[in-house]
Amino acid sequence: MTENGISRTSRRAVLLAAGSAGVAALTAACSGPAGPRGAAGQASAPAPPAATQPPPKAQSPSPSGRSTPGCVLSVESGAGPYYLDLDRVRSDVTEGRDGVPFRLDLTVVRVSDGCRPVAGAAVDVWHADVSGVYSTGGDTFLRGTQVTDAAGRCAFRTIVPGWYAGLAPHIHFKVRPDHRTETTSQFFFPEDLLVRVYALQPYARRSAPEHPNTRDSRYRESGAAMTLAPAPDGDGYRAEYTVGIA
Repeated sequence: MTENGISRTSRRAVLLAAGSAGVAALTAACSGPAGPRGAAGQASAPAPPAATQPPPKAQSPSPSGRSTPGCVLSVESGAGPYYLDLDRVRSDVTEGRDGVPFRLDLTVVRVSDGCRPVAGAAVDVWHADVSGVYSTGGDTFLRGTQVTDAAGRCAFRTIVPGWYAGLAPHIHFKVRPDHRTETTSQFFFPEDLLVRVYALQPYARRSAPEHPNTRDSRYRESGAAMTLAPAPDGDGYRAEYTVGIA
């Protein structure tokens, strides 16, 4: 399967990797008391919703030793040919699909508004199963929508996606804060983690690529900013990410 028609990384988006001078500048602009962590991979449970929340930190290290940008604009990318506007509101999107469990905790913030959390935003995720297949037609596996709480947070339970078509394994997401605007992009995974996961069943039913990420030009362009930092979580993994929208 291919993703014909996927647009190049938006030239209007700000690609700021963790530790860059751009992050430091945005951090200064969005200074305030420390709030929910924006880095991927934190294993603590989300805090209860509150009426107001302070801005998240610009970046935080994860238990895996990696970090991702916090209060920066997320790099935009095309939705690909497999997006379905289902509004199927649910946190667990697996629908019985086998694979290594993966929990994704997201926080949506508006960078242009002092990095404040965005409540009531619809967040869609969708990705391939262990065989590299997307649900289409009447199928809905590995797709779902959540609405952010007062702290701008939502969570999905899914599996680590499989690979296909020479592309870096990824999870698509779309943030819709209102009926007029949206931000679309995708998350990548560290290549060393993918190699470990793909040696396990049911992924090992297929011969995994030796380098699942670096062969993909999209990963080379935006992977520094959009790669998650998963940490072990039971028999699977868990990651956090702060999605910055304009």
